[in-house]
Amino acid sequence: MQKLLSYGLTPLHYIAFTFFLLLFHPLQWLASRFGYKAHKFVVDVLNACLISTYYLLGNPVSFINHFNLPKNRSIIFIANHQSLYDIPPLIWFLRKYHAKFISKIELTKGIPSISYNLKHGGGANINRKDPRQALTELAKLGTRMKENRWSTVIFPEGTRSKDGVVRDFQSAGVATLLKKCPEALLVPIVIRNSWKMVRFGTFPLGTFLKLEFEVLAMIEPEQSAEILVKHVEALIQKALGQD
Repeated sequence: MQKLLSYGLTPLHYIAFTFFLLLFHPLQWLASRFGYKAHKFVVDVLNACLISTYYLLGNPVSFINHFNLPKNRSIIFIANHQSLYDIPPLIWFLRKYHAKFISKIELTKGIPSISYNLKHGGGANINRKDPRQALTELAKLGTRMKENRWSTVIFPEGTRSKDGVVRDFQSAGVATLLKKCPEALLVPIVIRNSWKMVRFGTFPLGTFLKLEFEVLAMIEPEQSAEILVKHVEALIQKALGQD
């Protein structure tokens, strides 16, 4: 019955999602003429609107944070990755921390609103086939973090988990960011149930799910990146009951 309902609700979600992407593309272009703050405000509102389309599927989103994260210090948010539906909630709920993303360079073309933001939002767009380019872009992002006290969200798995099981975390990205911004705080984020939205593929989408984003305790960068990332991996696995 639930899957049957999803066939009816999924088109509503896609219509609304596409509408907001088309609406906010020219708004981003206009806002960027007034500088970073104006552009970021429009991007934040866009992602709040995108989250609202989850509710058309009966999928509420909760963000759990019991910690007083500093706003005057760069943060590397380290999260497990389950689907592209992870992104809008992270952008919206972490908006106070100016969280940037690391994306595939292919996404910088052809997607209304999203491609524009990837080009002009201050994140890193990497070519996975060119390790040198990827490291250079990450280093530039680390420098921007240090100069502007921005933060970054990184998915060390490198790809989305199709079944919610956490893949091995890689430390190279975090190591590069810490090299340029050594004072950055590490904050794990646990993502639950996002993978279930796409367990049938892009159609139909999963319905009547509770998507959760939970912030775990802050970690000072007092050890090597490899040790830190493996520690975060263990914390996230434990929070998901996968340890």
